[in-house]
Amino acid sequence: MDEITGYVERITYCSEESGFTVARVREKGKRELSTVVGSLSGLNPGESLRATGRWVEDPRFGRQFRVESYRTVAPATVRGIEKYLASGLIKGIGPAMAGRIVQTFGTDTLEVIDKTPQALSRVPGIGAKRIAGISRAWQEQKEVKEIMIFLQGHGVSAAFAARIFRHYGSESVKVVQENPYRLAADIRGIGFVTADRIAQSLGLDPGSVTRVKEGVVYVLNETLGEGHVYYPYLSLLERAAALLKVERETVVEAVALLFADRRLVLEDLNRAEEEFQPNHKAVYLPAFHTAETGLARRLLALGAVPSPVRPLDPDKAVAWVEVRLGMTLAARQREAVLSAVQNKVTIITGGPGTGKTTIIRALVALFGALRLRVLLAAPTGRAARRMQEAAGCEARTIHRLLEYQPKEGSFKRNRDNPLAADVVVIDEASMIDTLLMYHLVKALPAAAVLVLVGDMDQLPSVGPGSVFRDVIDSGRFQVVTLSDIFRQAAQSRIVVAAHQVNQGEMPDLSSAHGDFVFIARDDPEKAADTVVELCRERIPRRFGFSAFGDIQVLTPMHRGAAGVTRLNERLQEALNPRPVQAVQGRPFKVGDRVMQVVNNYDKDVYNGDIGLVTAIDPEEQELAVDFDGREVTYGYADAEQLEPAYAVSIHKAQGSEYPAVVIPIVEQHFMLLQRNLVYTGITRGRKLVVLVGSKKALAMAVKNNKPAVRYTMLKERLRF
Repeated sequence: MDEITGYVERITYCSEESGFTVARVREKGKRELSTVVGSLSGLNPGESLRATGRWVEDPRFGRQFRVESYRTVAPATVRGIEKYLASGLIKGIGPAMAGRIVQTFGTDTLEVIDKTPQALSRVPGIGAKRIAGISRAWQEQKEVKEIMIFLQGHGVSAAFAARIFRHYGSESVKVVQENPYRLAADIRGIGFVTADRIAQSLGLDPGSVTRVKEGVVYVLNETLGEGHVYYPYLSLLERAAALLKVERETVVEAVALLFADRRLVLEDLNRAEEEFQPNHKAVYLPAFHTAETGLARRLLALGAVPSPVRPLDPDKAVAWVEVRLGMTLAARQREAVLSAVQNKVTIITGGPGTGKTTIIRALVALFGALRLRVLLAAPTGRAARRMQEAAGCEARTIHRLLEYQPKEGSFKRNRDNPLAADVVVIDEASMIDTLLMYHLVKALPAAAVLVLVGDMDQLPSVGPGSVFRDVIDSGRFQVVTLSDIFRQAAQSRIVVAAHQVNQGEMPDLSSAHGDFVFIARDDPEKAADTVVELCRERIPRRFGFSAFGDIQVLTPMHRGAAGVTRLNERLQEALNPRPVQAVQGRPFKVGDRVMQVVNNYDKDVYNGDIGLVTAIDPEEQELAVDFDGREVTYGYADAEQLEPAYAVSIHKAQGSEYPAVVIPIVEQHFMLLQRNLVYTGITRGRKLVVLVGSKKALAMAVKNNKPAVRYTMLKERLRF
């Protein structure tokens, strides 16, 4: 093994998830900086580093020292201390302030901050408020450092150590020692696998019932991420036993104990005695059993209460709407409007260009004329804005409609405080998962009319369930399917291609002109090269679209040369040449296109919202993001809510539309190549769609009309 000793000049990269770090180190007596790479959690500029490892020659980055083990020492030199403080370690101290502090106290700086922080008042620009903040931040980072030492000894990264401290504070070590599995439930990003590794390191028996119970709950939570509302009992036993490497009987015991503790629900799936199967049971987490049964019950109850809409002459009502809109409705559009007027629950489904927006406008006009209170909503902020522009009246996200209270984690509008509405119209309804739909129907007045508008052939909701399709397939409610493509839409090759794909036909790929283009690239690396070239040069030059505001890359997978992760790295490098500024170890740049990946009700930004980074302030440890003209500020700790969005998954793009869309489709994506995925991707483009990849891969997707099974009982509950 080789050894390296030196002073950490700067951190050029640090993965928050793995702790993998790239640092530039000045070795004693050497003029050139050395590149040191490895799992270096908690390393800061200015510290002295002693590490053992191997010198290697990386084909892309050159000579590097790969670390096997290391230790650090707080800086002792003036220059080292200044670098250490300027690294963003302590909120309130940036590069300029660090310079003034070190100029005042020299090598005693760290001892002053630690033991006599009031002396900082001698530094120009530091008042009592800032001293209190610096002192607090210093003590916190000391505690974090101690927690890091403990947790790193049990295989936890520095980033997770910081999250654990933010959640539990000074109780962190105690909580982890008593029940490390709490981390999986409480800390975003720490799953059962990490918590289990900590538990094993602390000496917990791998066969203990405590571990197996937590493992079963983990598996059920994993299945929610796959879209399942419940999971079959026997499949759960097999999956948990394989994951935990324990006997099946131990899992049976754990499931029984969880059931007795009411931490899960078991439901017999046998419906007829002659078809009885042993252990044919559904296993639910309690919240999802309550949501699914409650959703079915509330939907059925809506039909039992008279409608607030007075009887109308159908022909006169349609004629009035046509005059109001200045157009003639097609037969299916007339049927949809009349169904919404005559039924308590109506589902309207259809692809692009089939007139769904026109129907929403017609319903708003007609119900408004009848002096009924109409509320419009959609699952995402972007979908709500599109609905509002099309309908000409206010539309909100469903969370805003229900007045979500983030601190309480609940909705203000509910069964006891229902919505003030006679009619509720929901667009992009295929995106709504079981939990959200349950909260929506709970808040509907019993007499209200519910109209669900969407496209059942798109991808199902990201969250658990397939509510829109289950409600349609139940046969309990009036469904109007729009199939006619209107003349203006039929002139769009995007619309035509989308419908061809949806019908299992290969779209016409012959034209290199128009709004739908296919570029053949069989090799994934070459496909990725072409995607970058299209975004950087060809599309902006030929069509005038902005690479930042108009063009969106959508891809089926996260991994691979043409996946989300690698494309984001390449597109950031190609489109935004500014220097990287590390934010919590992640390489952000001013000008980056980013996506909010969780709902943040305090900041009024939601999962799927896309913005541009406008400023990064190391002094205040903040970055600012512009969302459609509204600037939102994030502390560095909240930056984990943002992800690069030069490229996003097709799933993440649901409910959004973009002027131009570029979609790589390569055989490397074969596991996810499905008809509804390609169809959804194509329908996200408003003016231009470019597919880049393999005709064989596209053909595989078009032929594959077998979407992954989702375990849900909603359809059956609505039928019986």
